[in-house]
Amino acid sequence: MRKSLFVAIASLSALTADAQESQEVYSFLRLPVSAHAAALGGDNISITDDDPTVIFHNPALIANVSDKSLNLNYMTYMEGVKTASASFVKAYKERATWGVSGQYMDYGTMKETTAENMQTGDFRARDIAVAGSLAYLLGNRLSGGITLRFISSTIGRYSSAAVAADLGVNFYDAESGWSVSAVAKNLGGQIRAYDDEFEHIPLDLQLGFSKRLVGSPLRLTATLTRLNSWDQGFVKHVTVGADLILADYLYLAAGYNFRRADEMKITDSEDAASSHGAGLSLGGGLQLQRFKLQIAYAKYHVSTSSLVINATYQL
Repeated sequence: MRKSLFVAIASLSALTADAQESQEVYSFLRLPVSAHAAALGGDNISITDDDPTVIFHNPALIANVSDKSLNLNYMTYMEGVKTASASFVKAYKERATWGVSGQYMDYGTMKETTAENMQTGDFRARDIAVAGSLAYLLGNRLSGGITLRFISSTIGRYSSAAVAADLGVNFYDAESGWSVSAVAKNLGGQIRAYDDEFEHIPLDLQLGFSKRLVGSPLRLTATLTRLNSWDQGFVKHVTVGADLILADYLYLAAGYNFRRADEMKITDSEDAASSHGAGLSLGGGLQLQRFKLQIAYAKYHVSTSSLVINATYQL
């Protein structure tokens, strides 16, 4: 039974990790929560909009979020897998902003089998992460932030837990339209393993840039991810995107994730490789004074498409 459950653990890791990935756990933390970030390629740490979902991508950015912003999110993923999240951001005095957030991923019910493929029952699996964040204005253009996160995972009778921290900084010059950020995500490790064999959590060092062209509705973004792991070519570390800001309350966005496009390639019977649209993402948002609704479309698996939906209300 133990062997069969650990086969399931390996399968679940493959579900949320990029194809051909690694020995890490809690790879659901790599999935985008912000629909805006998802539309810009899935990895973005430099957009400075009034959007509480940035708490999941760069804690320094919540310094720009309105007081008492409540946010609910949902993401469609593979068949039978449900993922949801929520956050709340509150200003504190003149320079500080704090927030709390949570993520939940339910993989549904799966068959439990022996090594001989004899079914012995069913089991469920889920991942949960809860976090607290703090951002502080270090100057007129510079902010810093930290997130402390507790992670729990359950697969049948087995469970594991970890603690992690995100550290982020952002420099934003409103006059020139430049925003530059750096983030270290998931610094930490497991405090309890599934079976006394401790595994890596998805550490990710990122660098991001955004630039709104002066006098133009166009904003360009670029993000470099996994700078702590250079086992593959440079292009796989790059995500690019563009916003068309039609008004203060309306935007359209598109992006391209080179890593996802490469890893989702499938070779057909004629030896022609295609990623079937994986890597490309699209989205848009309606951002009213107190209510915001954002949606993004992308592919994180060759067999299905995904939608990320954010709804925010300022209390």
